[in-house]
Amino acid sequence: MKSPFPGMDPYLERHWRDVHGTLIVHCRAMLNRQIGGDLRARIDERLVIEHLWDEARSIYPDVVVVEHGLVGQAVSAPAGMTLAEPLVIEAADERAHERYIEIIDPRGGKVITVIEFLSPTNKLPGDGRDQYLRKQQEVISARINLVEIDLTRSGRRELALPEAEMPPAAQTTYVACIRRGSSTRRYEIYPMPLRDRLPAIRIPLRPTDPDAAIDLQVLVDLAYEEGRHDDIDYSRGAVPPLTGEDAAWAEGLLTGHGHLG
Repeated sequence: MKSPFPGMDPYLERHWRDVHGTLIVHCRAMLNRQIGGDLRARIDERLVIEHLWDEARSIYPDVVVVEHGLVGQAVSAPAGMTLAEPLVIEAADERAHERYIEIIDPRGGKVITVIEFLSPTNKLPGDGRDQYLRKQQEVISARINLVEIDLTRSGRRELALPEAEMPPAAQTTYVACIRRGSSTRRYEIYPMPLRDRLPAIRIPLRPTDPDAAIDLQVLVDLAYEEGRHDDIDYSRGAVPPLTGEDAAWAEGLLTGHGHLG
């Protein structure tokens, strides 16, 4: 079953970890069917810390402190009952693995292109954004092609080209930004309005290679279908909430498809 939205379904942001994983896997497959030869698209990852107090993020804490016994905790138990002592566990901030794609020449281990599907973690204050910005600068400094695809609405957009430097027509709900390593001042921007089908975009390789391409709408449709997100409760609203004309448009669309009464 397909999403009722013609382009990116804004309600999928509630399930971004699942969606992100599918986008990465199918994007790699789509690229490897094209590039052939001596290049390979591979998945890599970095570890980031997410803070428990941020309600915009899910919580899957790691165990970091284990103590024996309950200190200072009184208990009243029936005579003759022997109580077992529990382990007291204190949870750390969430540790999350963020995956991205590298196109490499495995013969020399040279990275040709880095492809990032931005997560809310990359756009909200904290370790995730700090690490992303460091990685972004490393890629730019090494003159590696950088492809940034932002299909989320949470947080502040952190692209190689600041949004303030984009023309108004490019400041859409979603966007892709491409910076070729061979050019220090040229950026290729793909505007992606909420109400439009997502585009197919160019993926730069070496200067002597023809560009590859990925169809973002195909990838998002696969994420929706394979994740079985047809069970989304659209009555709960999107996160972040849609507003103004976008909210009215989405409500009309969902009502027409029978997702709202």
